[in-house]
Amino acid sequence: MIPGVAEMPASGHKSPRFALRLALVLLAIEFLDELAFGVGSAALPSIRTDLRLDYEQIGILLGLPGIIASFIEPVIGILGDVWRRRALVLGGGVLFGLSLLLTALSGNFLVLLVATILFFPSSGAFVSLSQATLMDMDPARHEQNMARWGLAGSLGVVAGTLVVSATLATGAGGSSWRGLFYGLAALTFILLLVASRFRFPRSRPEDEAPLGFKAGVLNALHALRRGEVLRWLTLLAFSDLMLDILLGFLTLYFVDVVDVTPEVAALAATVWMGVGLVGDFLLIPLIERVPGLRYLRFSAVVELVLFPAFLRAPHLWMKFVLLALLGFFNAGWYSILQGRLYSSMPGQSGSVMAVSNVFSIVGGLIPLGIGIVAEQVGLGPTMWLMLLGPLVLLVGMPGLKRET
Repeated sequence: MIPGVAEMPASGHKSPRFALRLALVLLAIEFLDELAFGVGSAALPSIRTDLRLDYEQIGILLGLPGIIASFIEPVIGILGDVWRRRALVLGGGVLFGLSLLLTALSGNFLVLLVATILFFPSSGAFVSLSQATLMDMDPARHEQNMARWGLAGSLGVVAGTLVVSATLATGAGGSSWRGLFYGLAALTFILLLVASRFRFPRSRPEDEAPLGFKAGVLNALHALRRGEVLRWLTLLAFSDLMLDILLGFLTLYFVDVVDVTPEVAALAATVWMGVGLVGDFLLIPLIERVPGLRYLRFSAVVELVLFPAFLRAPHLWMKFVLLALLGFFNAGWYSILQGRLYSSMPGQSGSVMAVSNVFSIVGGLIPLGIGIVAEQVGLGPTMWLMLLGPLVLLVGMPGLKRET
């Protein structure tokens, strides 16, 4: 039994067994999403070589789709609160699978960019609304259930990098990444068949009248004017510098700066995320005993010390050790911050996705800017910009007296 999902306000489906099964399906969707992310990140050097990409194009791939999605996903999120969320999730899953197929078929930068642009909003409907549904299953335990969500995602990322490492180790060739994306598309459609058997809980109590789309938009806009909501959105955007953005450039850093083979670079990403998986696993019991923000403050200080040491380490084995420690101590950043964002917007789990994507214009500019800077001055010096992540966390978190 998973604590926190024993009750679910779905009409006619309140049994603990049904809630547990639905929770597992939602966590499987997150696992699949991060599996695709892990495969794409670890295979990026091979994709770059196969499609002849430069740093600016990579920056565009990592940043532009998120910016475009920020204009589409708010509508999806609000509809998730006021319309048929189940239909949105399943429809998003279909497009999610098609985007993976298109990625596998990509023969140049433009096709890959189109596939990535399609992937982002489809992931928003398929994955982000699944996360919102899990949050609705126990509004009193957002941080705890986000920790489980984070663990499922970490399992997916690690599995993705391991698959790429194993594929490269067998000498499958530079285009082997295409077969991996075909496999991801197949897994998506299988999971869709399973998910289609479930009904989803409502984000609002059943005795409240359903909101219209206009009311949902007004509620989301009101949330964006609240200081508490803006705080968590800002911290989430900058924390990503030591999470997905760092992972996006990590294998390129090892290939281009440390001067190792793509196989070793993929292994480095696997080490970073593998140790992070252990951290995510240990986080679940930890935040039952320690306030999440207190742990977050401590880990940000540790990252500020470890990351410069990692960049300056003269030997490969030292970089691997420090990379493992970095992956361990950034565990839980997203889970805790996202859980706080959900708690700051009660009864608006779908609108959390909406406001997050409106604000993600800033987040999308960050990797785009890093790619442009790297093209001008080199990736090695540009990596120091990642330190803005823990610095902003330390400055922006509430004081100790406000940690409740």
